[in-house]
This record gives sequence, structure tokens and C-alpha cells, in this order.
Amino acid sequence: MFKNNKKWLWGIAGVVVLIGIWYVVWGRSTADSATAQTDGTETAVAFIGDLSASATASGQVEAQRSGQLQFTVSGTVAEVLVAVGDVVAAKQPLVQLDTTDLARDVADAELNLQLQQANLAELQAAPRVEDVAAAEAAVASTTAQLADVQGGASAEQIAAAEASLRAAQADIAAAQARLNEARGGGSTEEIAAAQYEVAMAQKAETEAKEAHVQILVSDRLSDDRRAEIEPSFAARSLQAQADLAAAQAKLDELVNGNGDTIASNQASVAAAVAGRDVAQAQLDQLREGPTAAEIASAQATLASAEASLDSLMRGATAAQVATAEAQVRQAEVQLAQAQLALEKGTLVAPFAGLITAVNLSPGEQASGVAVEMVDMDSLEVVLDVDEVDVGQVAVGQTAVVTLETWPDEEIGSEVTAVEPSATVDSNGIVSFAVHLGLGQTELPVLVGMTANANLVTANRDNVLLVPNSAIRLDRDTGVYSVNQVTGRDEAGGVVVTAVNVTIGLSDNQYTQISSGLNEGDEVVLGVLTASDNGFNGPPGPGLRR
Repeated sequence: MFKNNKKWLWGIAGVVVLIGIWYVVWGRSTADSATAQTDGTETAVAFIGDLSASATASGQVEAQRSGQLQFTVSGTVAEVLVAVGDVVAAKQPLVQLDTTDLARDVADAELNLQLQQANLAELQAAPRVEDVAAAEAAVASTTAQLADVQGGASAEQIAAAEASLRAAQADIAAAQARLNEARGGGSTEEIAAAQYEVAMAQKAETEAKEAHVQILVSDRLSDDRRAEIEPSFAARSLQAQADLAAAQAKLDELVNGNGDTIASNQASVAAAVAGRDVAQAQLDQLREGPTAAEIASAQATLASAEASLDSLMRGATAAQVATAEAQVRQAEVQLAQAQLALEKGTLVAPFAGLITAVNLSPGEQASGVAVEMVDMDSLEVVLDVDEVDVGQVAVGQTAVVTLETWPDEEIGSEVTAVEPSATVDSNGIVSFAVHLGLGQTELPVLVGMTANANLVTANRDNVLLVPNSAIRLDRDTGVYSVNQVTGRDEAGGVVVTAVNVTIGLSDNQYTQISSGLNEGDEVVLGVLTASDNGFNGPPGPGLRR
């Protein structure tokens, strides 16, 4: 029976289905044979044939492969390329994100890889001729410099230093002369002339001021006239004051000198003195010879130049090459990661199938399940089988499936899997899921359809069979038997013998006889009564006492 009916309807080997029997005669026989006359007792002949036991169950169509697809990178949805009901191919794009930033990351990673590859190639390449020449020239130059330092100053260098000292001393004298001149002022004649200009300027300034005052206080002028001429008198007075200040400044400079010029000349003197001190120090150093520090510095410079040339000629070390190679590999990984992220900006179908849900729209942020789909080529029927019956089911058993939508259309199938763990429903019934693979069909099968399955649970080929109605069962002993026809009397009645048999597989028509009968043996169908031989019960059809 189905799970919703609590049991499967099983035709299992060892269970005899007695169909077409009018009455069942229970009891023990006290004789080995009995004779009865009949007007038409129904009999059958044991024969060799094939037998199958089957069971029926129902379930639903499900997809073995389905997908709830979502993005593994964040971003804004740029385009949705599918709709519910679309059939898509494997790797077909479904939803596209805005990948501007992701594409930029790829470009940056490509540029970094090129840079690291160039660095590695430079380390592995032979030195260039021009680089070697430059390094050799540097060694030659620093060698000459060291020799110069160690050899001390030449007569020419000392003479040049002495000349520089003399020139610096001359600069001091010239700067001091200019300072003295700035401090000394003008000549007697220049000062007298300047004093006269000051006196004349004072007189002009006094007269201009008095004239301006007269205009301001005069009662002979009208206000309009005063307003007309007063500005010119005021301007004349201001100009006279300025002329007096200029004459006085000129006189002061001739007497005391110019302050700015004095300061400038003092700075010139100080600079000339500093120049002389430097020249004197240089001359002293040349006369004394090189110091230990100078020699050490020149030696260090030469050693550095020689090391550079040696390194250039030997090429990069193994450690340097290994480091550069590691940087190249790291850049390759970064590029691969950036490219993968860019690829993940497009959601693609992992397999061919049917789109069942689309959960995103353009402009939204990608999150959660974006698209749902099922593989329509992986449809199967899943049955819930009661734990009592699941032992009769095995992978590979054949079945015939019909769908409630098309009850007259049969689809070939077979058991592909029996799940190892059980489920328990709300009523406490334990069951196991049994999977049936669907064969080829032109029907437009959809996920969720109700399916009925007829499973072949056992097969027997070339076995001895009799109709189910020929089988008798003694409940007290559990022994199966048949009434075998052993002859007929003159009145046409059959002569039967109760023969114990061992049964095997049964279906709804026939039962396998494992022992007790042979092919061609004739057996009585239905119930036989022979009271004078110990048989009890109502007479069956075609039988008489």
C-alpha cells in the first residue's frame, strides 16, 4: 500500500492469493484419496512458465538536480537575462552585474604582472654593454680620486690656494673701503651747499604756511572765493614742507652717511672675511696633506664602484631570482583572482534546465538567491515506502509509471536508489524514500506531478505454475496442498488425491510449485467435497455427493 494508506499492496513470494475460489475447505483428510462424480468440475494443468511479483505505490515527480543560484561577489544588478519558464543551456548567462570596478581590478592586476615579469627578465638577462662600460668608468674614476688623495697636494694646487687666499684678502680691503666711504659722508663744499638748500627750504616753507593762514583768516574774501583759492595755498604749503624734508635728509646723509648703504657694506666685509678664512683653511689643508678620514672615504667610494661592477658581471643571485619569481607567481594569483571575480559578476546556468524563479531586478543590490532552476532531464519519481515493505525493494528493479495527468500513458522506469535514512511523519509512521528513474517519454512531465508506480519485486523464469485457486491451506499445520486429478470413473467424475506441495512466488493469477507436482499434472480448481472420504464443507460448483 502507499504510505498514505499505511501499507503497500504487495504480491510477495510465499503469500498465496486465492482468487476465484468459491469456498475454502479447511480440515484434515483421513484418507489418501477420494472419488466424486461431476457434471463439469473445473480443472487445470500444471505448466512451465514465467512469473513476476509486483507492488504498486504512488509519489511525486521531482528533479534529481536543481539549483538555487546566487552571486558570490557583491554589486548592482545591471541586467536580468532570463524569465520564469525559460529553458536555458549550460553556461548560459542569467543575470549580469555592473562589472566596471571588477574590470578595473583585472587591468591593474595585468599591469602588475607585466611589471613583475619585466623585473624577473631583467635579473635573468646578461648585463648590457653600456652598463658594464659605465661601471668600469666609475671604478677608474674612483681609483684616480683615491690616488690623488693619497698623493697629497701638488705645487700647482698649493699655488692656486695661495692665489685664492690673496684674492680673498683683496676682497676684504675693497669691502672695507666701501664701508668707510659710506660712513665718511660728503665734502665740505657738498655739506655747505646742502645747508644752504635747507635754509632756503625752511624760508619757503614758512612763507607758504603764512600765506595759507592769511587766506583762512582774511575777512576781505567771500566764502566762495576762499573756498575757490584755499586748496591751491594748502597744496603749496604741503609741497614746501616736503621740499624742506628732502633738503634736510640730503644734508643728514652728507654729514652722517646712508644707513642702508652702511649695512650693505658691512655685510660685504663679513662675507669677504669668511671667504678669506675658507681660502686659508684650504691652503692649510693642502700644506698638511690628506687626513685619514679623507683617505677612508676615497677608499670606500672605490670599493663601492668595484662591488657594483662585480655584481653587474656576476648577474643576479639565486635569492634575487627566487624572490622575483615569487613576485611573478603572486601577481599571477592576483590576476587569476581578479579574473575569477569578474567572471562571477555574471551568473550562469550550471546545467541545462528550466528557470523556475527569478528574484532580482536591474538596479538592485545582489543578495540572496537570484535564480532558481531545475534540470528537466533529471526528473524522477520519489515514493515513500513503509518500513515494513522497504525490504522488498532493491536497486535495479523495473517499474512502470503512470501520471495522474495522463493515466493511460505508461513510462518505463527502474529503482535507482533507496535512501538509507528514514523519515517519520506526524502519525509516527516510519518510511523510506525510494527513487525511480524515468525513461524516455514525449509527455511534458513537470516537477510536482503525482505519479503511480507498479514495481516488479521478483521474477521467476521457467518454473512450474498452477492457478491460485488450486491451492489449499491447512491453517492448523500451515501445509499447502492441491487436489490432483488421478483418474475418472465411469460416470465422468474425477478421482483426486490430496497432494502436499511447496509453493514459491505468486502473482494475482498463478503460484509457483517448487515441489509436489510435475509439469502436465492436472489439478482441481475451487473446492472439492467427498464426505465419505473425510472431506467436509459445502459442495463446490460442478461437484455432487
